[in-house]
Amino acid sequence: MRLILASNSETRKAIFDMIGLKYEVITSDEKEISTASDPSEYVKELSRTKANSVAKKVDGNAIIISADTIVYMDGKIYEKPKTLEEAFLSLKEMSGKLTYTYTGMTIKDLYQNKEVTVSDACKVYIKEIDDEDIKWYVENEEKVLKAAGYSFFGKADLFLDKVDGDYDTMLGISPSIIHTELKKLGYEMKDFELK
Repeated sequence: MRLILASNSETRKAIFDMIGLKYEVITSDEKEISTASDPSEYVKELSRTKANSVAKKVDGNAIIISADTIVYMDGKIYEKPKTLEEAFLSLKEMSGKLTYTYTGMTIKDLYQNKEVTVSDACKVYIKEIDDEDIKWYVENEEKVLKAAGYSFFGKADLFLDKVDGDYDTMLGISPSIIHTELKKLGYEMKDFELK
């Protein structure tokens, strides 16, 4: 069975690699735009956009899995920063605070012509970080502009106090939730090819 990850995120690929399933990467060409103010709906809409964009590129059948992740705090959605200065200011705002990470996941099943979109959230407690450490992080974390304010699959682990919820949701995709939704669609793990 053909499995496609609609993401070029190193973290998401590492999570898929950990499970050991054979998959290919095809990424979306669509602009990621959502008008939703609710963070759960926001990530669901963007993950759907990615899955539908990739589906247009696929010949034949496949199961496409896409995801979108944001950080949410005090009514504000934090996307990928566009500049190092923006990354610095975002992390400074989050210092010593409780943040929420939302990940939306879409499974587009071209074998059965079905689509499932879900979201999950976890609480992420961030330690107090002084300006020098934030500056060091921004200047030395190569993924700083690829993550929503911070990347806990890297140097930002230094600033993580604790997580309440699915750790993989915080990283960008939850294999446990994907597994549950695939089972609901009638699939077993034996249906997928191992690497």
